[in-house]
Amino acid sequence: MYVSVFTIIIIIIKAIIVIIIIIIIIRRAIITEQDEFSRVETDAVPPEVKDWLSMTFTQSNNSTAANRKSRATRAKFRSVANCIRAGIMVDKIYRRVANTSTVQVPTQILHYYKSIDEWSFQLLSMNEVSDGHILKLIGLEILQKFDLVNKFKINLQTLDNFLSRLEVGYGKHGNPYHNAVHAADVTQTVHGVLISTGLASWLTDLELLTVLTSCMIHDFEHTGTTNNYHINTASDIAIMYNDKSVLENYHLSATFRVMKDPEFNPFNNLKPDDYKEFRNLMIEIVLATDMSCHFQQIKNMKSLLSSASENVDRAKAFSLIVHCADISHPAKPWNQHNKWTEFLIEEFFSQGDKELALGLPVSPLCDRNNTHVPESQIGFIDFIVDPSFQVMGDMIDKMLSDILQQHHIISTNNSNNNNLGNINKNINTQNINENASHHFSKTRN
Repeated sequence: MYVSVFTIIIIIIKAIIVIIIIIIIIRRAIITEQDEFSRVETDAVPPEVKDWLSMTFTQSNNSTAANRKSRATRAKFRSVANCIRAGIMVDKIYRRVANTSTVQVPTQILHYYKSIDEWSFQLLSMNEVSDGHILKLIGLEILQKFDLVNKFKINLQTLDNFLSRLEVGYGKHGNPYHNAVHAADVTQTVHGVLISTGLASWLTDLELLTVLTSCMIHDFEHTGTTNNYHINTASDIAIMYNDKSVLENYHLSATFRVMKDPEFNPFNNLKPDDYKEFRNLMIEIVLATDMSCHFQQIKNMKSLLSSASENVDRAKAFSLIVHCADISHPAKPWNQHNKWTEFLIEEFFSQGDKELALGLPVSPLCDRNNTHVPESQIGFIDFIVDPSFQVMGDMIDKMLSDILQQHHIISTNNSNNNNLGNINKNINTQNINENASHHFSKTRN
């Protein structure tokens, strides 16, 4: 966590103030009888509790007279009560300080925050000056932009612990692509989609929290190999999850296992029903990032959109947005897409090397001696990325149209309704086409 000298001074000053408050309260309790104590001796505090406090925290004096003993007990109890109130006050002050403090970041990081809503956000450049904490810096900033830290009473230290633990997990296997930088990229991309389209205001606070957290954890402790590799090698997690969405199930399980420790669970203030919804929705979103589900997911959404009478299922909408963000680098500016491609191909080649060493058939795109990268990317763009973004654009069109109609802002006969989401559908078309052209030109060299 980055902490400036100024922040340290502020913390010291606050600590001194807390100490002074404690001293004043205790001195007042000893020197004078406060009228406030009369409220403590009402029926709000049962007699047996008063007796227990007096017996536990005060000493008896058998040599005094009965009435004097009674007054002494009352005075001692008064001191105990005031000390308890002082402790409660200190605890409240501490919690308030803990939850209103901000993580101090270098000036160069603050510069990047100014464009965090943009589709062309330079995340890879920011990563170079993040000191290895890109996911923490992106995650914390976006959660705070939506005021989710305050709304859900998230303790910042616990959130910092959680995000730090995610970064450690993402670095477990040293992956070139499936790492904390990729998780940060998906998180920022989804944030950009929600902001640029206005969908952020359509989500509940709990849905926002869940969608963004799902982005952060969706590849937690990724092994740098594919599901098929795990299945073909009969790995422990393939056996554990019966060859079904092996990695996606593992990412979720590993995350919730971390969160069983209160020190790493920033969501422990959620109400039981909210936490259940949080967990269920996160599971659905992350499982939908399994590429083997891609074509069925696109088919289902197309079918839903073709039915004018049906509203878009919220969970399926969130899942598609996150899935598109997960494969979005071909829709980013060329300088970013080209770097992401290098990272991904190197990870594929590393898997191919392992397969060769094990005497297994080398998976597609994993043979470093025979894979033609530009052609592979053109196919990925034409058959996966571009159709996915077209469907997501159509989905956002329908969602925005439904929202506006529900609020009686527009008429169902308004001829402009069909143009509501054109910017959403075409937001990345130019980048996709340009990147495909770059790859195509390489095939001619």
